[in-house]
Amino acid sequence: MIIKEQYIPTTDGDIFVKIWTPEIVQSKISIVLLHDSLGSCNQWRDFPEKLANTLFMQVIAYDRAGFGNSYTRHTLPSINFIEEEADVYFPQVKKALELGRFIILGHSVGGGMAVNIAANEKDCLGAVTISAQAFIEERTLEGIQNAKQALQRPEMLSKIAKWHGEKAQWVINAWTEIWLSDEFRNWKLCQVKNVFCPLLAIHGENDEYGSTAFPNYIVQNSSASAQVEIIENCGHMPHVTHTEVVLKAIASFIKSVIDLN
Repeated sequence: MIIKEQYIPTTDGDIFVKIWTPEIVQSKISIVLLHDSLGSCNQWRDFPEKLANTLFMQVIAYDRAGFGNSYTRHTLPSINFIEEEADVYFPQVKKALELGRFIILGHSVGGGMAVNIAANEKDCLGAVTISAQAFIEERTLEGIQNAKQALQRPEMLSKIAKWHGEKAQWVINAWTEIWLSDEFRNWKLCQVKNVFCPLLAIHGENDEYGSTAFPNYIVQNSSASAQVEIIENCGHMPHVTHTEVVLKAIASFIKSVIDLN
């Protein structure tokens, strides 16, 4: 496994990128990962390497602006930040990496961003969402409110700082303050209707931030072939707690996508 780290310039600052390339690569199609609201490249831990070795494909992840090792942001994202990742930030990453055809995979809010990217990009051959939100449920708000209270403890802030350094409080606020705001209450993953590539929506039946109504909405409103994978006895982090189940589902899905292309 070759693991490469690099920074790519954007209009506002440098974005940190990490690339996993297995010794044997059987496809020129890359898999691009989008992290969750408190996430970063390194918080995927060994999942990208396992994914690359399982599929014999290159896996790419990047720290979104303001997160991890990417540049610092001094103001919070707008309430349109999910759509803006697809419209503003991802195209710059794609261009800098000279990325050709790819499959997009996002966890949590990264799943919503993945859907928007799949709707925008003709080179996107397939999309995978893991624990993605599709709209706002009471469970979503309760889960975030509980997390916000827990994150006020110094030891929790220290855990976030391990990955984000001095940006830790910004990262927390970028999640909790936007999602709990009145302005965000009516948000919905509208762009899914413009997804014309195959889609897989993975979700834990006990996800603390959203019910199985989320993946069902995503699949039912997609404009291409789409499937749901509900994992029993599973919460918001299925790729961590049920890694082999998730890898098997993704591998089967991606094989079907590659066979189509």
